[in-house]
Amino acid sequence: MELRSKLQAATKEAMKARDTARLSTLRLISAAVKDREIAARGGDGDGTLSEGDLILIMSRMVKQRQESAKAYEEAGRLELASKEEDEISVIQEFLPRQMDDAETRAAIDKAIADLGAEGIRDMGRVMAALKERHAGQMDFGAVGPAVKDRLLA
Repeated sequence: MELRSKLQAATKEAMKARDTARLSTLRLISAAVKDREIAARGGDGDGTLSEGDLILIMSRMVKQRQESAKAYEEAGRLELASKEEDEISVIQEFLPRQMDDAETRAAIDKAIADLGAEGIRDMGRVMAALKERHAGQMDFGAVGPAVKDRLLA
């Protein structure tokens, strides 16, 4: 089932179940997608988003909520941190499975080998290839230093 269809079906289910917290998060996702579609229409595009675009939007939403939850925890606002964590779990239901450390290292090695990357100058190409192949499946904030270490070795 297409990601957009899954989101619509989950929204209907949440409405029927009167699950307000889940419904709120699903509506936030829909709003973010619509905002992105409108922005895409402004340029030369027709406003349609690919599955990769949707995954990227939701990955950013997860990252934003992780940062917010951390800030709330540091400020002692545990109820708000808990709300952010709940939103993260709803959003992650629609994202691809995250790669573990071994799979991430293997993907980095494969990208470097495929591109024939030899030094730090090739880091941008390697990161672009990883983002294209594994969007939403790895934390690129952590992958960047790993790629740099691998290229310097």
